[in-house]
Amino acid sequence: MLQYKAPLRDIRFVMNELLESEALYQRLPGYEEASQDLMDAIVEEGAKFAENVLSPLNQSGDDEGCTWKDGVVTTPQGFPEAYQQFVDNGWPALSADTEYGGQGLPNLLGIIVNELAGTANWSWLMYPGLSHGAIKTIEEHGDEEQKQKYLTRLIEGSWTGTMCLTEAHCGSDLGLLRTKAEPQADGSYAISGTKIFISAGDHDMAENIVHIVLARLPDAPPGTKGISLFIVPKFKLTDDGTVGERNSVHCASIEKKMGIKASATCVLNFDGATGYLIGPPNRGLNAMFTFMNTARIGTAIQGLAHGELSYQGALAYARDRLAMRSLTGPKNPDGPADPIIVHADVRRMLLTQKALVEGSRAFLYYLAQKGDILDAGSEKEAKAADELLAFLTPIAKAFVTETGYEAANLGLQVYGGHGFIKEWGMEQIVRDARIAMLYEGTTGIQALDLIGRKVLGSGGKLLMGFTDLVGAFCDEHAGEADAEFTSVLKCYKDDWLELSLKIGEKAMQNPDEAGAAAVDYLMYSGYVTLAYFWARMAVLARQKIAAAEGDTSFYEAKLMTARFYYERLLPRTLSHKQALLSGSDNLMTMPEALFDVAG
Repeated sequence: MLQYKAPLRDIRFVMNELLESEALYQRLPGYEEASQDLMDAIVEEGAKFAENVLSPLNQSGDDEGCTWKDGVVTTPQGFPEAYQQFVDNGWPALSADTEYGGQGLPNLLGIIVNELAGTANWSWLMYPGLSHGAIKTIEEHGDEEQKQKYLTRLIEGSWTGTMCLTEAHCGSDLGLLRTKAEPQADGSYAISGTKIFISAGDHDMAENIVHIVLARLPDAPPGTKGISLFIVPKFKLTDDGTVGERNSVHCASIEKKMGIKASATCVLNFDGATGYLIGPPNRGLNAMFTFMNTARIGTAIQGLAHGELSYQGALAYARDRLAMRSLTGPKNPDGPADPIIVHADVRRMLLTQKALVEGSRAFLYYLAQKGDILDAGSEKEAKAADELLAFLTPIAKAFVTETGYEAANLGLQVYGGHGFIKEWGMEQIVRDARIAMLYEGTTGIQALDLIGRKVLGSGGKLLMGFTDLVGAFCDEHAGEADAEFTSVLKCYKDDWLELSLKIGEKAMQNPDEAGAAAVDYLMYSGYVTLAYFWARMAVLARQKIAAAEGDTSFYEAKLMTARFYYERLLPRTLSHKQALLSGSDNLMTMPEALFDVAG
């Protein structure tokens, strides 16, 4: 059975050395207590919980799955007990508002703890994980009464939260949703409709579940401009705020899925359920974006998590498995064969995993820090952070989940035929990772958002906000020692801007050009973005080696991995560039009838 071991050295490198978190939080109002010692201690405790409590439940949870009977969902053995321990230890409150019982620590720490827990057992993390988005939405858009009623219980973890968007006839096109909200005399609303694919929509791990639901008022305009947002608890609340009678929302079934089988994905029927408007009428989609952006970064963490777990399994196996001899002579002369880690192709797979995982970690922790600046920085800092998050979030969600899935598959490949066998645990990682490219907006949806809204829609402003940072870094480190990275990165930065301009010009003549280029453009953007973070890590590693600070071998590995990324993975951009410049004709000119081969 795979046993997760938290990569604490790399986590601390990114958190403390690369991003200099202590220095940032000492100057951000409200985060002054986040010293390096405190952050290290929290991460270490999170690692223990992930390794000792959650990891042993990962494969057993997959085997057992969730069960549904007479509208009641039961989670796998050990899951409720692990959740109660999670609550008792105060983890749900880590990054939440102190006014409602939270600990007020940086969002970065919450992201790191989610990585630890999710790598150990992603299915389990789905239950508390969605509560973060519900908390953020109520914090930002709820009135004081709603905050008092719901936030304290969500933050302490005795209640969990969900996001109820999807309906059977509409996935990402929320303008088509039909769920209705009828005003009631007491100021509440009767919510009626069916939502599907609701992660943690029902379970036996918390005493109440707070559903955040999109629905239409009777006089709502059509499309996305007529959507409102509602709080719908599984159990209604009594006058003193405690759990009362059951609300008219029930789980009709749970989905039979490819992966994350220990996470209950529910069909929920709202039959005149009592709900409460959150935010202004017909502005629900705007409020929901608070939830969705939080969820998208959380989903990007899933790509990182599955890549990390697969890498750990593949590396251990490659060191132990004996097969053939090295082409340059025996490396294990006393044994019948050499460990497969000596073979070039196995190293290609392992280094690809390592480069994608460690680059993604730096990228996502950077975004988490920007979230903290958005919350607590000066007006100027917050505005810059908001613009960077708007631009980089679709890249993070799509690129990190795509490459995380690649890393998961490579781990299975290292095992050969054993990877295809369930007992080793590698095939579960592949199955579990696959959903990350679908929910919270597919790769294609994220790509359209990036190129349509964020790049072309802003006239290139958001793109240039990031490429200016990249350019400034390259100029600062243009000396001979670091030029192997920064000179290459600067060329890619310039090419990125030029490609964006070309797509914009073509899209003005034919809007299909943007859609045709979108996914290749996003993947190109992702590889260049990761190149920026690898350049930063390489420059820092070289400085540490020169100063003889810390573990030299760790920093040497960073430099070597950076070179691998630049020489082996970054050139993938060339094929994406050629594809996106090929235009829309090769996609759009074929008549629909010619797609049919059945006749």
